[in-house]
Amino acid sequence: MTIDNGKSVINHKILKRTVIILYLAFLVLSLAANIIKFPLLGMTKTTWLIIATLIFLIILLIPIVLNYQYIFFSDEGNMLIFRYYSTGLMPGNKNSVEIEKKSFSGFTIDLSLFGLIQSITLYQRMKEGVAKYPPIHISALNPREREEIIKTLTSYAPRVKGKKRS
Repeated sequence: MTIDNGKSVINHKILKRTVIILYLAFLVLSLAANIIKFPLLGMTKTTWLIIATLIFLIILLIPIVLNYQYIFFSDEGNMLIFRYYSTGLMPGNKNSVEIEKKSFSGFTIDLSLFGLIQSITLYQRMKEGVAKYPPIHISALNPREREEIIKTLTSYAPRVKGKKRS
C-alpha cells in the first residue's frame, strides 16, 4: 500500500498563493488606489480591512499551527517507508524513515490541541535497544488515509502503544 498526500499539499499551496494575491489586490484597490468606495455593504474601510486580514491570517496560519506535512508512506517489500517534510510558510527539511518490517517495534499516536494535531512516533528494535524516531505529523492526511496507515502499522507492530496528549 502506498499513500501520498501530494495533491492536498499542492491544493494548500494554490490556496495560499491565491489568498495572498486576493489580499494584496484588496489592499491596492481599497487603500492605495482608492478605487473601492466605502462604506461598502454598510461596513467601513476599517471593518473590511480587519475582516480581510483575519481571513488572510487564518488561511496562512492553519497549516503552520496544525503542523501540516507532505507524507509519502509505503509498506511494499520488506520495508516501512515514510518520507515527509513540513509545508508551512517555509518548507522544512526532507526527512525519510525506513524500517525493516521484522525490526519494527511499534508506534504511538499523539494527539494535541483537542485532537487537531495528530502525529505518529515510530519505534525500531536495534541491537542497543529500541530506537525512537521523531514524530511524523499526519494532520494533513484525510481520515481514510490516517486510518489506513494506523491499520497497516498495527498489523506489523508486536503491540501498539497509545497515548493521548491534549
